[in-house]
Amino acid sequence: MKTLIKNVKIVNEGKIFESDILIENDLISKIDSSIAEEADQIIDGSGKYLLPGVIDDQVHFRDPGLTHKGDIETESRAAIAGGITSFIDQPNTVPNAVTQELLADKYEIGSQKAYANYGFMMGGTNDNLEEVLKTNPRNVPGIKLFLGSSTGNMLVDNPETLENIFSSTKMLIAVHCEDEATIRANTQTYLDEYGEDIPVKFHHLIRSEEACYKSSSKAIELAEKTGARLHVFHLSTAKEMDLFRNDIPLKDKKITAEVCVHHLTFTNEDYETKGSLIKWNPAVKTQKDKDALWEALLDDRIDVIATDHAPHTAEEKQNVYTKCPSGAPLVQHSLPVMLENYHQGKISLEKIVEKMCHNPAILFRVEKRGFVREGYKADLVLVDVNADWTVAKDNLLYKCGWSPLEGMNLHSKVTQTFVNGHLVYDNGNIAEEKFGERLLFEVGE
Repeated sequence: MKTLIKNVKIVNEGKIFESDILIENDLISKIDSSIAEEADQIIDGSGKYLLPGVIDDQVHFRDPGLTHKGDIETESRAAIAGGITSFIDQPNTVPNAVTQELLADKYEIGSQKAYANYGFMMGGTNDNLEEVLKTNPRNVPGIKLFLGSSTGNMLVDNPETLENIFSSTKMLIAVHCEDEATIRANTQTYLDEYGEDIPVKFHHLIRSEEACYKSSSKAIELAEKTGARLHVFHLSTAKEMDLFRNDIPLKDKKITAEVCVHHLTFTNEDYETKGSLIKWNPAVKTQKDKDALWEALLDDRIDVIATDHAPHTAEEKQNVYTKCPSGAPLVQHSLPVMLENYHQGKISLEKIVEKMCHNPAILFRVEKRGFVREGYKADLVLVDVNADWTVAKDNLLYKCGWSPLEGMNLHSKVTQTFVNGHLVYDNGNIAEEKFGERLLFEVGE
């Protein structure tokens, strides 16, 4: 199978250039200013940009056990419509993926249901070090630790256990950092005043700057002490930005940072109109925090942009504060929202590609993906940056059927997505066949 894309502007490795690109089977076989080969399908890319497929390093697709909220099939369909061709799913499913057997079960589900390429994190707990150390770094992206009990029973709060995990594995350790004791104390203060129905506008004061900083600074201290590879998920505060560096290339960093689209988009002032729809852990915080996240993203203290895609039913999100789960769906919209920031002059196309495509591939050492290069897997996205549309219920692909972005006007649209050389999304039409593959990782020192 050969596909030829003509006259497209390729955004790759800090450059934008007009080119043709030839896909043969699952690989990019040729990138040239003019390719005249015969092809099974020819796509005119005039006026469009071609990007590497987005690699989202943090999603919760809810399979197994929570599939009333979403599942690998529904959420990966939404992902490819949003230009995400690879995802890394988190272990807090039911049951938690905390043994090799349970992790293998998730991979089996992925092999049957994923429209995009998939990786599943191994979960760490206070008592599963032996299982963690059996994880194969060739085909599992890393170890996930919850250092604040965001969801489920995966809180790792035993200092000795933490140090053992950090000092025993060479695999990447990804962490959710919020200090549990701080959050509990803050929650009690508001419970005493309001009872169960705490106004959601206080969420960022309950899951506070102090709770985030206390936890992330401790994790970084431990990583520095043990030499572990640490990746801090979904940063949300200005204060934490001083913990990260930008004076060495990403490939040489042992401690790396991620920001999520919602922390770049919303502030605590949006609780007034959005309410619990924008209740996330960690919480969206102040304008000052949001500005600092943008600054750190652009100066490379923050390495990666992700979604933390975490669907819940509309009904669940209407519960009182103490029973309302945190999280929202985002994979269909993360790239279009970042392209909106490009339109507003906040970030370049090259930088969006660096943070959403190249850097996750470098950081997780994803094999042959994340770049537009000859010999690499043909995970590609075509975008029209002059296509106006509005996020609305009738164009959502999430199983939960809602989005915190409803009503937002966007000016860029994903028109085509290729996964392993297959055109899986074409102007609203999704291929019935699934072509997602298990992600592989280069094993280095």
